[in-house]
Amino acid sequence: MYRIGVDLGGTNIVVGIVDDQCKIIARASCRTNAPRPAEEIFDDIAALVDEALQKANLTKADVASIGVGTPGSVNKEDELIEFANNLAFDNVPAYRMLRERTGVDNVYFDNDANCAALGEAVAGSGKGVKSFVMITLGTGVGSGIIVNGRLVTGLNYAAGEMGHTVIQYNGLQCNCGRKGCWEKYSSATALIQQTVDAMRENTDSLMWDLVDNDVSRVSGRTAFEAARKGDVPARAVVNQYIAYLGCGISNVVNIFQPDMVCVGGGIGNERENLLAPTRKVLASERYSIHAKKQTQLVAAELGNDAGVIGAALLDE
Repeated sequence: MYRIGVDLGGTNIVVGIVDDQCKIIARASCRTNAPRPAEEIFDDIAALVDEALQKANLTKADVASIGVGTPGSVNKEDELIEFANNLAFDNVPAYRMLRERTGVDNVYFDNDANCAALGEAVAGSGKGVKSFVMITLGTGVGSGIIVNGRLVTGLNYAAGEMGHTVIQYNGLQCNCGRKGCWEKYSSATALIQQTVDAMRENTDSLMWDLVDNDVSRVSGRTAFEAARKGDVPARAVVNQYIAYLGCGISNVVNIFQPDMVCVGGGIGNERENLLAPTRKVLASERYSIHAKKQTQLVAAELGNDAGVIGAALLDE
């Protein structure tokens, strides 16, 4: 039997057919186009499930379950996505909506970063690690926490929202309702805004050339690419971004002291260009500065597949 994993992101929806070796054998995707009614988003998920099955030459009779990783918090007892600020979801009856649209009875939901952490734990960089935290740098900053091989979900299934811990008191307004959240400084969305701001202040920056003088084409890669070419304003953007990231990861290490922190998501694709300088920040800011054992900071191995594989592995 096969399992279906769904990565419901703030930007894209990705559906994958996962075999018993944790390999994705077929996939389908579309833009999320949030915010919009949950009914429309679940219509798209069902259509993508059908498309992926067709690509794999399978039917729903071959499917054991469908798991969905979603932003926000999931109430597994009441079968609701209680709150997902990046999707504008509020008490969405997600389980019922997915069952009705796909005809599959065994459906599971969890936070998207939890799913990414589970995927990395089983099939990626976290294999054999007892405790680790997965940080995803995408539309927001997500995190999944695993201790002794199990996800830490808390009394209301909403634990692990490290992106909504504050690193700047009374700082930038976050759409979760707080100000100064880590997400507002270290997400891909934040980096894009930081890049655009720097470009507008530095009209001769190489970053303008990289996007053909069109700020709508700025991505999380723009500043890193320009910095590698020696652009001074871009290097300032990257250095400031790494300072924010290192601050947040130091908080994670100080709270959990995990064996490993794994960084993924779109910005995580920078790998050592991102992690090597972040390790320097972490080395100076973690409380355990004199300890013999230190948390490893590594890049995710599964890339964007982690969330799909982890979602497919959900079973409770």
